[in-house]
Amino acid sequence: MLLGHEKENFLYLPTPLEYLSQISKDLGVEFYIKRDDLTPLGMGGNKLRKLEYFVADAKAKGATLLLTTGGVQTNHGRLTCAVARKSGLKGAIVCTGQYPGELSANLLLDGMMGCDVWIKNPDGIHSDDELTEMAISEVTAHYESQGEKVYFIPMGGSNELGTLGYYECAMEIAEQIKGTDLEGAHLIDTLGSMGTYMGLFAAIKNENLPLTLTGITILQYENVWDYAVDYYDRIRKEFGLSYEACKDDFDITTDYDRGAYNNPCKEVRDAMYYMAEKEAIILDPCYTGKAFAGILEMIKEGKIKQGEKVIFLHTGGSPGINTPHHRVEIEKERGHFVHEF
Repeated sequence: MLLGHEKENFLYLPTPLEYLSQISKDLGVEFYIKRDDLTPLGMGGNKLRKLEYFVADAKAKGATLLLTTGGVQTNHGRLTCAVARKSGLKGAIVCTGQYPGELSANLLLDGMMGCDVWIKNPDGIHSDDELTEMAISEVTAHYESQGEKVYFIPMGGSNELGTLGYYECAMEIAEQIKGTDLEGAHLIDTLGSMGTYMGLFAAIKNENLPLTLTGITILQYENVWDYAVDYYDRIRKEFGLSYEACKDDFDITTDYDRGAYNNPCKEVRDAMYYMAEKEAIILDPCYTGKAFAGILEMIKEGKIKQGEKVIFLHTGGSPGINTPHHRVEIEKERGHFVHEF
């Protein structure tokens, strides 16, 4: 139990904390990676830590179906389906956007697990948020009319309950580095819907953990620091935490979002190729690849100092390399490695 809440156990913990020797030598920093991409179920990823708490809550409330929302190729949706199936529940996803024209990447995995994906097309009248809210209501009513008890999980699992997964992870990292020269290391996290970052932040501040934290945004935020303060304040009140945060407490950079969410970017693909060629670790083009591209620029710009100890949180998402608009660019750039003779 953590902060008064039970969880289901889906993970084999701790996930590895791996030293990347070739990248460290190349970049002049001591570079480590926290392998939360190696979590089990549905090809893994960070959302499983959050979903352990959601599933326990859903079961306690007698739910028969887990419903969530996200982009058409949502990693969180894939893993919501995975934990639903593992727990003997049904799973479904509501998305706003366009069908990519083929069943690939996360959509393919969702289908393999037998989970419905409901895609609401833009109508030129309502905003994406309005369409999503309407779609969630409609899909919920559909399942309830069939006798299902629906448990809704927000986008990314990013609410107060969901942050517990990464509150726990921060304590896990602190235990892994205890008594080593990694105490005080710079932990860097990909920041999307903010639940992972906020769980790490809350634990570091309230448990006095020997880590510093930076979040790299991978989508465009307006007033991200105001949002962070409000989000943390909800967590603090929900769980009775003692630390009171202000804007200056949040080390978040918006300099490397590349102008949009999940957009194809050559700099991001180059960072992915670099990681794969040096360390045989696969990043994804939406989250970890974009954040790692930002880290490379931060090192080049001196924002990360030579000799600094860095822990990069690998949040998973590798199925995203097969999303059509990313895959076609990768095929163009790396197709020359295939030789017919």
